[in-house]
Amino acid sequence: MAQEVFSRKEKKYILSPHEQQDLLTLVEPYLKKDRYFKGTNCSIYFDTKDWYLLMRALEKPLYREKVRLRSYGTPKLSDTVFLEVKKKFNGIGSKRRVPVKLSDFYSYLNGGKLMTDNPQIAAEIDYCFKQYKLKPMIMIAYDRLSYCGKDDAKFRVTFDYNVRGRINNLQLEQGDQGRSYFKNGEIVMEVKSLHGYPIWFTQALSKLKLYPASFTKYGRVTMDLIN
Repeated sequence: MAQEVFSRKEKKYILSPHEQQDLLTLVEPYLKKDRYFKGTNCSIYFDTKDWYLLMRALEKPLYREKVRLRSYGTPKLSDTVFLEVKKKFNGIGSKRRVPVKLSDFYSYLNGGKLMTDNPQIAAEIDYCFKQYKLKPMIMIAYDRLSYCGKDDAKFRVTFDYNVRGRINNLQLEQGDQGRSYFKNGEIVMEVKSLHGYPIWFTQALSKLKLYPASFTKYGRVTMDLIN
């Protein structure tokens, strides 16, 4: 069964292609390719018509949340996608999600019941949709390479390329095309851990003088497209 609840610290770094290659040279001996090493992540983000969740997140309050529908690659209506609510409280991120057939999700948006095997998470997500009157507002896609620690599989490092988005044709089955956000091939590195960084990773970051960046794809790509 796919994991449905995640809780971990996440930090992001914006790297040039050269910095990414230098970092991989240092840390690859300690990493292994994740089970799903290479792919394209596509997400439809839901918000109010006046972008309440986005604007709140940009204020960086102690608690914030966002709701999205995610697929890996371009799905068909008969394929399984993942409906997620992602929350952050006091720097700790958590994600709760349920698998759902894409056609069943569209039935839910049209007034049907959210058909999943986890009624508790489904009820939590349904509450968000009803409380905020959520609508599909933006599609964001990127190409990802995923690694995890050889000695600690819960330590994960991902590299996201070609971050792009669109505010029309907001259906996952319409494909992953969109307007590129970065102009010089920058890469978003996300580091996810439960207990802090291993010493070899900290040493690599220090040697290359790489520092965390305040960056969210949802916030930056959306503001770039709507302004």
